[in-house]
Amino acid sequence: MADFMTPAQRSAHMAKIRSKDTKPEIKLRRFLHGAGYRYRLHDRRLPGRPDLVFSGRKKAIFVHGCFWHGHTCRIGARLPKTNVEFWADKRRANQERDRRQQVELEDRGWKVFVIWECEIESAWDDSIAKLVLFLDSP
Repeated sequence: MADFMTPAQRSAHMAKIRSKDTKPEIKLRRFLHGAGYRYRLHDRRLPGRPDLVFSGRKKAIFVHGCFWHGHTCRIGARLPKTNVEFWADKRRANQERDRRQQVELEDRGWKVFVIWECEIESAWDDSIAKLVLFLDSP
């Protein structure tokens, strides 16, 4: 199946996709700030530049987009119909990079929590309960 967009249209569309300050990330940040948690954003000194960094607790949170990081949900399981090999390789490389960065953070003594876009959108209460437990644990 051919792409229904021209290369210029596809490029413009892909350029609009954010890597930080996404809607799920902002929703999570608003909740945590309202609950009294204070954090840094995208700390460049840490591997992977975690989305939320709680330095005093040595905890980091990544907000992963289901499509880009290959989650097992219905959004993440869907592959584009065009350029399939490219997208499979891209997502596999993202997953490998995520694993490397998480291990590196843990080797430095950090605890890491990954929350998926679909969990923020559909399983909010369960996700928040797990997240608060993660943040409040020693």
